[in-house]
Amino acid sequence: MNMTQNVILLLIMLSFAVAELLSRRYENFRATKDDGMLEAVMFIALLAVIQPFVFAVTGKLAGMWFPQARGALADWPWWAMAACLLVGDDMMQYWWHRLSHTPLLWSLHRAHHSAHYMSIRVTYRNNFFYYLAMPGLWVSGILIYLGMAQVYLVYLLIKLTVILGAHCAVRWDEPLYKIKALSPVMWVLERTISTPATHWAHHALSNADGIGHYTGNFGNLLFVWDMLFGTAHITRQYPAQVGLKDDLLFGKERWFVELLYPLFHSKREHTALVPGGEIYDEEKRRA
Repeated sequence: MNMTQNVILLLIMLSFAVAELLSRRYENFRATKDDGMLEAVMFIALLAVIQPFVFAVTGKLAGMWFPQARGALADWPWWAMAACLLVGDDMMQYWWHRLSHTPLLWSLHRAHHSAHYMSIRVTYRNNFFYYLAMPGLWVSGILIYLGMAQVYLVYLLIKLTVILGAHCAVRWDEPLYKIKALSPVMWVLERTISTPATHWAHHALSNADGIGHYTGNFGNLLFVWDMLFGTAHITRQYPAQVGLKDDLLFGKERWFVELLYPLFHSKREHTALVPGGEIYDEEKRRA
């Protein structure tokens, strides 16, 4: 399953990459070598190390403790399996993501927001332990053991297409908003799945313009969770800048610190990547 999944995933990513290349928006990225290292190493680690490890461990432990449960739900209809995955993986990831914007877990997630550009290359940009500890990934491993492997493969490819599209430098929703006849369709769509407009707002450098909303829009595949739990912000506009203010003021963190904190600690002023470090909040500092 992993080989098939990875091949299809790479084809989907290639399609988005071609769109970014043709648009030439990559010229505005101004990515550093540290950006490239962080994104490349984390992408490879997720596909080659973390996901296989989590699924192997969940399969092994479940086989030892509950051998009779292997494939127990394999006869369920696909829609019931999909519902389990949406709750066990996607809704769980919503809450994990939301918790990661608090002091408790911000140090494991700030790497995703330290890019000052939006692109598919940002999609998997995160701390190694952010993914290793992600509850939804472990729940998915259990659901696969219970017999949902084939539905999981389809579910995951749909989910990855949506989140790649939400991060892509080419904003697929932008031209659709300009077509008046599609307004009702877009009204439903932007409240159902993550779109560039809602997700770019989550990556905004600031909330001051009324467009940015880094304190919400946490949904991964489904934006429904933000609608249900009161964190949605929809403007159909895009922030002028994305990234982190403290990086602009004090310089970017080193890629290996962002990737492997708490194994490595930052030497920078005003950083969350040291024990007891705090999220940099410029508004509080001005108060």
